[in-house]
Amino acid sequence: MKKSNHKHPKSMPKENSTLKDNQINSPATPSPADTPDTTKQESHHKIHGKHSKADKHDPHKYKHKINDSEIDESHKTAVSHDSIHKKDHDPKINHGNHHIHMMDDYKKRFWICLILTIPVFILSPMVQELLGLGESIRFFGDSYILFIISSVVFFYGGYPFFRGFSQEIKSINPGMMTLITVAITTAYLYSTAVVFGLMGMVFFLELVTLVDIMLLGHWIEMRSVMGASQALEKLVQLLPSSAHRINHQGKLEDVPISELMINDLVLVKPGEKIPADGIVKEGESSVDESLLTGESHPIHKSRDLPVIGGSINFNGSLTVMVSKTGKDSFIAQVVELVSQAQEGKSHTQDLANKAAMWLTIIALLGGALTMVIWWGIYQMDLAFSLERAVTVMVTTCPHALGLAIPLVVAVSTAISAKKGLLIRNRNAFESSRGINAVIFDKTGTLTQGELGVSDVISLDESITEGELLKYAASVESNSEHPIAKGIFSAADEILPAKEFYAIPGKGVKGIIGEKEVEIVSLKHLKEIKIEFDDSFDDSNLHKLFSQGKTVVFVLFNGELKGYIALADIIRKESLLAIRELQNRGIKCIMLTGDNVKVAQWVAQELGLDEYMAEVLPQEKAEKVSEIQKRGFRVAMTGDGINDAPALAQADVGIAIGAGTDIAMETADIVLVKSNPLDVVALLDLASRTYRKMAENLVWATGYNAFAIPLAAGILYGQGILLSPAMGAILMSLSTVIVALNAQLFKYKTPE
Repeated sequence: MKKSNHKHPKSMPKENSTLKDNQINSPATPSPADTPDTTKQESHHKIHGKHSKADKHDPHKYKHKINDSEIDESHKTAVSHDSIHKKDHDPKINHGNHHIHMMDDYKKRFWICLILTIPVFILSPMVQELLGLGESIRFFGDSYILFIISSVVFFYGGYPFFRGFSQEIKSINPGMMTLITVAITTAYLYSTAVVFGLMGMVFFLELVTLVDIMLLGHWIEMRSVMGASQALEKLVQLLPSSAHRINHQGKLEDVPISELMINDLVLVKPGEKIPADGIVKEGESSVDESLLTGESHPIHKSRDLPVIGGSINFNGSLTVMVSKTGKDSFIAQVVELVSQAQEGKSHTQDLANKAAMWLTIIALLGGALTMVIWWGIYQMDLAFSLERAVTVMVTTCPHALGLAIPLVVAVSTAISAKKGLLIRNRNAFESSRGINAVIFDKTGTLTQGELGVSDVISLDESITEGELLKYAASVESNSEHPIAKGIFSAADEILPAKEFYAIPGKGVKGIIGEKEVEIVSLKHLKEIKIEFDDSFDDSNLHKLFSQGKTVVFVLFNGELKGYIALADIIRKESLLAIRELQNRGIKCIMLTGDNVKVAQWVAQELGLDEYMAEVLPQEKAEKVSEIQKRGFRVAMTGDGINDAPALAQADVGIAIGAGTDIAMETADIVLVKSNPLDVVALLDLASRTYRKMAENLVWATGYNAFAIPLAAGILYGQGILLSPAMGAILMSLSTVIVALNAQLFKYKTPE
């Protein structure tokens, strides 16, 4: 049997959503139900193929339909699409390349410095004494070689920290960079003075190992936060590279979309992407805008209706007049919204940076105070006093503080990956423990994003619901329309059908055995004067329409035998996720571009606290902001391009992994399994991760509380003095404890 190329558009074409006000309702608030005589049911299977006049259109007629002066004027006011496609000139897109460069830079500096650390380790007097090597490996000039190698590590490895130190000082916000710079600079200057004659002990080993650890920590950190800016490049790639433009002679010419101008006419063939925002001037078709607008069903498009660049034309050919290009296009505006939301998002200061700020103050004051007390009050010699001060400042910056956070991040990221949770933004992940409102997109997140059979009603006692579905699916097996796919996938058995025929704009029919089976829309049912008998209960049909479901009617040999309702299938895990979140006191809200009836039905089925329907893509980020202004810390979960600005605006953006690359690149966290229950797992993991980070910071800073007074010589009168070597040992011990504590996190986390 030859499979038909006919494709069915949506049976309930929605009005232009741009003309509707946003509607915010509680699930408990009923909305007036539509009668079955709704225009939204009029075109199940409005197709174009050999039966379609859209495929027979003549491009030459547009010469006469479009005023020549209108076309000429368009060329004067055209906006180049180059601003979208020349991504290399976009600083917002290049920002992603900047992150990649920084990560690679930290990685390269770490490996080079780590290699140089080996000879520093061997040449360090402290190591030689601890290992009992004594004079066996000493040679003339070894201290100068130690100085030269350490100098390379100091200047080359320390450069990123010097740069960060400069920025922190300019912003009057000292943090980790300042602490690192103070520690390594003090160690370097003092050790250099010792090499060239000052009495004392060098700190070169402490210096290079501190640089190594900090480079490693920042490399790990950069890997965990890199990638959000790549969303902008992904958005641009939605547009096709060329378009079929109709010239002044009515002939087709393929041109790059960067050459399209306002009021140009373009032909969009079945299966192609629409190259630019515009208005349909000829033809009818179904257009898939789900990735752009969140509308779960294909949208029927005909003359004078708007289309969005990047959406997919399902069937019949469309002739579109370009209305927006360049920076005014829908995708360009989404790019701008994503960029603004990312730039405007507040980044909470790291706990380690807070600790570093205080440790910087302690290091500077402690070192100065130590110097003053020993040299000025106790009249000790300069070399001793200076060594005590330097020991304090070096001891204040333990290796453990640099690893306290990155080690936990590395372990928790590995755990989360096994659980299907990909962490892209560490700050957002850490802050998710404080989330008290979760906003879900509907299509593709709470629902599967595709039509499925929700109700089968037989009006003939001799025909079971399963049999009705089997006959309908057998005919629909010849079509690739979403409605047909939904019916086909619901059937357990398929019968051979022949003489398949599409009724343009009305439905399909075929022969199965001796039965002519038709699956048609309500409009066609009325046109052929098929009426319901007296036993028919129209309240059930009325309810299905009020829920925004798509309903098609099944006829055997011209007699009505039943009807089938389809809806965007709610994920089984969605109800469990909503219940679990609500049990934790977290408010659950749905934000969708779909119509109010569909949104209300989904909200009632899931018991959501609140829903917002018919929200335009450019308004989603605004709605998230409004909820944030109500005092909520918001997590946004979505999968579509239209969700990208809202994902960026939310305190935590969570993308469903089965969604678009754009949503995933914009989000802070990606749920690989597309399971709403993973939102609960994410919040649990975030809480445990934060606790482990706090424990590590206590260990790292607790070391200072113990070591700094000893380094300053507080017990010198009792014969106890913390030497630089012992300080290094305690520093290493602190690092080992922090590392082990991070690894214990792995084994304590339930799978």
